[in-house]
Amino acid sequence: MIPDYKQIYTDILEEKFPEKLIDAAIRLKLETLHSAFDILKFNQLIFGEPEYTVGFNNQRLRSYDKESILKILKYQKQNGLNNLQLGKQFKISRNTIAKWKTIFNS
Repeated sequence: MIPDYKQIYTDILEEKFPEKLIDAAIRLKLETLHSAFDILKFNQLIFGEPEYTVGFNNQRLRSYDKESILKILKYQKQNGLNNLQLGKQFKISRNTIAKWKTIFNS
């Protein structure tokens, strides 16, 4: 069962950032939250870059579906990034990225 990301983020925005719900771009993005990759991008749009300690602690709780992993690896190829650069951009360990590459043969 997949969480209803639209409802979760709508509730967060209504409670903490009601002014952001007026933005048409944010409302459109709410409709397209289907994978962990979409959530990562939406979090950056809404909350900006997290402070290091907050980002580090939140990283431990993340999980990625196959579709999101493949999108992240495709993003790496398209932008010519190495594992370290990709890891910094998405707040993922370079070792995790290397593991994904061996699993998905990218």
